[in-house]
Amino acid sequence: MAEMQTCNGSSQIHLWVDRGINCIVTLICWAWFIFGFILFFSWGYLISALVVKDPELSFQRLNSRFFQIFFRIVKVTAPRQRIEIDEKVAAIRSSVIVCNHLSYLDPLLLITLFQKQRTIVKTRFFGMPIFGWIIKKSGYFPATSEGPFAQMMIRQMETMGPYLQGGGNLFVFPEGTRSRDGKLGILNKGAFKIARICRVPIYVLEICNTDKLFTPGRFLFNTRMKNSISVKIIDCIEPDYQQNPPSIAELELRVRQAYRER
Repeated sequence: MAEMQTCNGSSQIHLWVDRGINCIVTLICWAWFIFGFILFFSWGYLISALVVKDPELSFQRLNSRFFQIFFRIVKVTAPRQRIEIDEKVAAIRSSVIVCNHLSYLDPLLLITLFQKQRTIVKTRFFGMPIFGWIIKKSGYFPATSEGPFAQMMIRQMETMGPYLQGGGNLFVFPEGTRSRDGKLGILNKGAFKIARICRVPIYVLEICNTDKLFTPGRFLFNTRMKNSISVKIIDCIEPDYQQNPPSIAELELRVRQAYRER
């Protein structure tokens, strides 16, 4: 009985230590979003907005650099978390990229991989102070074309073709929300329409285990468990748009097959 009580006491201590470390790491990482931006990046965005004629690319590069530093902080403060990126992923250019969605960390991770990146952002974020201004200047798409977002969507679509042909990427989480069970949900067809209109390849990526580090519904990072976060290509869809253009339904089916066969 005494040994059991000792064991339980030890387990409780380890539990509280883990929670304490998780809390500290989480606060350090999220502090970067406030103090890192104010001290090191705010001036870069301001100069880009005031001096650069077309600031979109400058904003996208700053976004990529900002989140690269964020993930370096994660690596240092949570050494049990490994991040493994297929080197072929970072070489993707002039493509629509579709990816599964497990955690809020997913879009941040993909932004780190590409200097020129556009993505689709939930409309509520466009109304946020500072952050809303940054995502507008970055050329990101609103998730809906209704109401006040109609003109923004039209402007972005008009430049999408030249943007992709110039080496930019559009990455999209076609499920539109984070998966709670790891299964692929209903896919929004917007990404497939853009790929078809602009006649560019579709890369299908798989992100693994970001939800183990930052679980949906929780505030604290889970830093104490050994975990390997990875991003890899599971398919590249390069249709013959000239001779045999695929339908939207065919592109969606191909993506679903890629995830089933991975």
